[in-house]
Amino acid sequence: MTQHHTGRRASRIILLLALGALASVLLACCIGSVSLSATELLHALLELAQGKPTTLAGTLLELRLGRASSGFVTGATLALAGVMMQALLRNPLADPYVLGISGGASVGALSMILFAGAAWLVDLSAFGGAITVAALLFGLAYRDFRGSGSSEGSAPLLLLTGVIVASGCGAIITLLLSIAPDSRLRGMVFWMIGDLSNTEVRYLPWLILLLAGTFAVRNARAINIGAMHADHASALGIHIGRLRQALFFCAALLTASAVSSAGSIGFVGLIIPHACRFALGSDHRLLIPAASLAGGGFLVLADALARTVMAPQQLPVGVITALIGVPVFLLQLHQLRRR
Repeated sequence: MTQHHTGRRASRIILLLALGALASVLLACCIGSVSLSATELLHALLELAQGKPTTLAGTLLELRLGRASSGFVTGATLALAGVMMQALLRNPLADPYVLGISGGASVGALSMILFAGAAWLVDLSAFGGAITVAALLFGLAYRDFRGSGSSEGSAPLLLLTGVIVASGCGAIITLLLSIAPDSRLRGMVFWMIGDLSNTEVRYLPWLILLLAGTFAVRNARAINIGAMHADHASALGIHIGRLRQALFFCAALLTASAVSSAGSIGFVGLIIPHACRFALGSDHRLLIPAASLAGGGFLVLADALARTVMAPQQLPVGVITALIGVPVFLLQLHQLRRR
């Protein structure tokens, strides 16, 4: 297959995934305890374009569109972080939470919820906790990031360090839950599972996603070589140590952004990159944008299901992603084994 045909195929796939993501957002805006027809959706969109909505349909659309926007950027962020973490560790089964960064975010957020902090303080504490753990991991594994040779020994050591740090964070989380009063325990549990019901439209997660995605796309060729031929990267003009550092920092920043916005939503950063790699191949020039679009659309649909399956009661979206993710991932492993 020529490079021209490969480029056209990649463009078609990305276009189809973008249209699918847009369709998922529109579907999420239409369904709920009160459904919106296509005509009502169109009128509500015109209201939003003109300014503040005045009808029930316009108000519902404003609320649902904001939530769908938050869901899309969170899902895309987790999927992109998963792609980077899998390339960093050279393991297709790695996910954004494997190094314990989400554990640091959970410690920060749950501590602030326990002491009745404002919502923005909870988000800030979660972000700070994630960045603190990322800095700790980088300090402990600095020599492994600095080198430019083989990564066969550095990836397992980094993974082991992350597992130990995550275990420490898990102990602190258990302590916080055990001493929390009943009035705050439900909110803490919902945050840990992952929930989009209290998210707000913010520009910082979009900015982080845009910057990290731009870096990943521009360095996709280097990521390909680093993921598959790290031992020969220096001979091909790639400084593998700097690439590892950049991948780690981007993945950590993306994970911190997603977790501080919506809590620890599982499986998105694992099954989406793995499914895209299984279906489309391991070329990161296609895998990066495809996984981001698929992850965003998947989380929007999962959140729509969480809002409607037991309406008017809402479920944490992390429950839906886990219920979908477990059988899907097992099916992927079965198909991979058959191949």
